[in-house]
Amino acid sequence: MNEIVSIEWLHQYLNHPDLIVLDASIQTTAEGNVADTLLKTILGARYFDLKNNFSNPNSSLPNTLPNETQFETECQKLGIRRNSKIVVFDSLGIYSSPRVWWLFKLMGHREISVLDGGLPAWIDSGYSTETRRPKHHELGDFKAALQSKYVKNYQDVLDNVHTKTFTIVDARSQGRFNGSADEPRKHLKSGHIPDSINIPYGEVLTNGKFKTASELQRVFNRKYDDQKELVFSCGSGLTACIVMLANVIAFHKSRTIYDGSWTEWAERQNLKTDVLR
Repeated sequence: MNEIVSIEWLHQYLNHPDLIVLDASIQTTAEGNVADTLLKTILGARYFDLKNNFSNPNSSLPNTLPNETQFETECQKLGIRRNSKIVVFDSLGIYSSPRVWWLFKLMGHREISVLDGGLPAWIDSGYSTETRRPKHHELGDFKAALQSKYVKNYQDVLDNVHTKTFTIVDARSQGRFNGSADEPRKHLKSGHIPDSINIPYGEVLTNGKFKTASELQRVFNRKYDDQKELVFSCGSGLTACIVMLANVIAFHKSRTIYDGSWTEWAERQNLKTDVLR
């Protein structure tokens, strides 16, 4: 399957027996933008609860990746099988769905695509929706196999400050990156990991869809001109996946995320604010 599929493609194959459509909607972004689709979803979609079922419940950091067992069990509850072809979307166009794409790649599942334009584009095309509600699914036989090369941890990034073997691409806004705007987590200072570069996730999108491969190549080439591996970061590891997927569309490489992202880096570097001021 391609990295992204169109609204028209999904409408054509919606009833394919091996196809599973996942709704990974998060109603509010870190910047406070709110989806206006409430609980609408694509017909037959299964809700992929990224914040609760597919994040590590024992982590103090937001959106931390789950372990293999948790991911496998929750996928099986959704009826996902080893041979399932998955299309994932969200209610904000392109926001949380690339994170799900990355999670499946990280867990060894190859047949997954992101719906370009997501639910807003589906609705704009006049295709049917239903109200999202809990559903029971026949247990699937999905198996997870962690591909550790697609994730970096704090020590990896700390070591890289000295070794400079890869380049961090930060998907946060320019203000948060350069320290002139506040972080959503008020106790943390804004700023960036040393030697990282900034490609705000909005720069790879147009009207809620990914820019074309050639346009994305120009976005990256304006900011990055060496041959080091790219590792993607943001505030919590979620919007990093948007820019990561844009890079895959443009160059078919670099699927690696620093999962702790700025929240972990700032916490462990003790980059704290006086929240009472």
